[in-house]
Amino acid sequence: MVIGLLLLFVIICVVVDLAIRTILQTLNKRAQLREREEALSVSLKLDFTREARTLKRVEVKNPVARIVCVDDEDVILDSFRKILVLDGYSVDTVQTGQEALGLIQTHNYDFLFTDLRMPAMDGVEVVKLAKHMRPDTDIVIITGYATVETAVECMKSGAMDYVQKPFTDEELRTFVKKALIKRQDRIEKQLKPQIHITHVTETGAVRAGEFSIPGGVFISQGHCWASVSQDGSTRVGLDDFAKKLLGRVDAIEFPNAGMTVRAGQPLFTIRQNGRRAQFHAPLSGQVVKVNQALGQERERLDVTPYRDQWVCVIDGDRLDVELPTLKIGKAAVDLYQDDIARFVTFMKANATSGASDEALCRGAMERLDEPRWEQVVKDFFGR
Repeated sequence: MVIGLLLLFVIICVVVDLAIRTILQTLNKRAQLREREEALSVSLKLDFTREARTLKRVEVKNPVARIVCVDDEDVILDSFRKILVLDGYSVDTVQTGQEALGLIQTHNYDFLFTDLRMPAMDGVEVVKLAKHMRPDTDIVIITGYATVETAVECMKSGAMDYVQKPFTDEELRTFVKKALIKRQDRIEKQLKPQIHITHVTETGAVRAGEFSIPGGVFISQGHCWASVSQDGSTRVGLDDFAKKLLGRVDAIEFPNAGMTVRAGQPLFTIRQNGRRAQFHAPLSGQVVKVNQALGQERERLDVTPYRDQWVCVIDGDRLDVELPTLKIGKAAVDLYQDDIARFVTFMKANATSGASDEALCRGAMERLDEPRWEQVVKDFFGR
């Protein structure tokens, strides 16, 4: 009877929690929509002619992407603003290619949409010059039915795709969403041997194509990070090298709070697709706290594995002896560089035909078979 009541209570709590979450999500979406509608209304009253004569700009909070659109037809530009802003994009629109090129020199856009047929400068020239000035910006051609062949020619010059006009609201939304996914996939795969290693003082979101090592953070040979507080307690987690190579994290096996661990002994385990990658303690001491919330919100590791994404806290008892064995600053950067080179060599030696070009892409270990997976875990995380 008691067990039945407890079970019923748990079910009711789950249902109520789900209902509350759904209501909050709905209210949040409505609030976002009101904010975006207000941004559209306010933008009509603002003057941006100091930047470009025909510029109209609508900015939203935390935009999905930043877009600049150039077309000599006001109806097309109005459609881009009204449709995409309500979907969460920040949108700038201008009527000439020269203005668009001026903007991309001083602003960071994810996409440039350009019409093909414009009086002063046509879309073909806009594509070529834009890709020369900002190769990181993806370009999409806006074309009429009669100019699809020219649009395809533009794609040979660097445009990623083309959208045909006239288009419906839903057709434009769907197209831009697919273009955004394509862009994100391309950026994700840019973790290649030409890697940028940044040593920054504060780490927020880690950009694709870079490994990050925050200032003041120690890195172990086995790719755990350690951040020491004044009282000697140390937050420990998975570093950026390990997270990017592993890719998806299905689960985290945490250490037990209260356990005593010595440096080099197993501390926590990452699980992926039935396989386990064990990470060793960078320092000796007692585990005084574990971050169980990280186990429920593992997607936070995709933003950054540092800061609040710690796995456990160790109360160190041999810091004076063990801290000098860890890497910090330039020594940590050197460790990353050495291990990047070793991993690329390993992947190229063990790659199937044609796969070596993506030796260092995000989640490279996901594609390894069992023996090679275990070899990487041993060689890079088992130290």
